[in-house]
Amino acid sequence: MNFLAHLYLSGDHPDLMVGNFIADHVKGNQIEIYNSGIKDGIILHRSIDAYTDSHQIVRKSVMRLRPGFRKYAGVVVDMFYDHFLAANWHDYSDVTLEVFTAKCYSVLQNHKGPLPERTKRMLHFMARDNWLHAYARTDGIHAALDGMASRTAFHSGMENAVDALLEDYDAYLSEFRIFFPEIINHSALLRNELLK
Repeated sequence: MNFLAHLYLSGDHPDLMVGNFIADHVKGNQIEIYNSGIKDGIILHRSIDAYTDSHQIVRKSVMRLRPGFRKYAGVVVDMFYDHFLAANWHDYSDVTLEVFTAKCYSVLQNHKGPLPERTKRMLHFMARDNWLHAYARTDGIHAALDGMASRTAFHSGMENAVDALLEDYDAYLSEFRIFFPEIINHSALLRNELLK
């Protein structure tokens, strides 16, 4: 799961959204500087990642990409699944993608204080270019993957990943449609526990 899915899976809880969004930039005991709601969002993010990485359907998607993208195959699948969520948004939400993404940017920008510096820099470009909404289009996912490829230490091939998406689009979409309701349920159960 990438940014859009993590924000969606936070439910209607601003602190959970913030924690879920910043989690990849919070290492070890750095979590202790945040309030309990943001900590819970970080915990939620880590649980979503662990559940996703161990899921047999997701592994099927990853294995299809492994020959071309090696250790980056999982990252590519995360992006593909964000594309499918954005492109089929009306199946998962009663509000439009435009309304949801505008709310996300607002929540995150209003919580700039606790955001790690790397996250603040990324959020500026994300909001300016409306990455979350652009994920609905294959050219938007291509731009995101191309940007990620330019920032990897080793050659990842991610700049060519949309070709792999288009080649087996229906297979990845089918896997996403099986998996996503399960991660929705997993996240809802954990949110209920965290928010007790």
